[in-house]
Amino acid sequence: MKPLIGINVDIEGGPPPHMEVQTTYVVAIQQAGGIPILLPPMNDEDLEQVCARLSGLLLIGGRDYCPTRYGQDPEPCIELTHPLREDFDFRLLKKVLTGTDLPILGVCAGAQLLNIIKGGTLIQDIPTEFPDSQVKHSRGGDAQNGYHKHLVKIEKNSFLSQFYTEDVEVPTSHHQAVGKLGDGLRAVAFAEDGIIEAIELPGRPFTVGVQWHPERDILTSNKLFSGFVKACQSLKKAPEVSSRKAG
Repeated sequence: MKPLIGINVDIEGGPPPHMEVQTTYVVAIQQAGGIPILLPPMNDEDLEQVCARLSGLLLIGGRDYCPTRYGQDPEPCIELTHPLREDFDFRLLKKVLTGTDLPILGVCAGAQLLNIIKGGTLIQDIPTEFPDSQVKHSRGGDAQNGYHKHLVKIEKNSFLSQFYTEDVEVPTSHHQAVGKLGDGLRAVAFAEDGIIEAIELPGRPFTVGVQWHPERDILTSNKLFSGFVKACQSLKKAPEVSSRKAG
């Protein structure tokens, strides 16, 4: 059976607000052999039941998590994510990290969420804190397709290096990035200006966060998604077994 892989959703607009996820995330999981399951905000009891049935978790990109989550005051450039999404995203990832062994792939804001939950901080705005950087991390107003591409260097002997060559050009659209690393995390990819572009959690099955958007260039990142889905498949358990472990 194909693994069921949970994907959190964004919340936009209103009234009434609507929930959405870009199709690229769904397609990436489907093409890699998984079944995407969209996860709307829910209470902890329902989340417990859902996690018992999932085989993995994909965390999508989006707007900014509130800097008070990592002990900082918000800068004027912050665009906060919807509070319902923020609350659920934190509960979701905490549950998966502490109550399951599900593989995790965090994309953009998903990577930042992993760092925050592990006690790290974020660079709130790269152009403000690194004004001399020549790397186009954010899509800006002139980028085609909603993103730029820039080079990242993957650390040799990292878990991530099995899915990419040492130097790879990736699609990117972010103005924030990992600052101080969270507990136990390893920085495993860097942009040419030194900004951290990927993190992983050694000692836990497939726990990776990438600052770029691999779902927007599946040809380049097909090994990443295939490896993620394969890890989900290999760790798949019967719901009742997962439920006992999570409890």
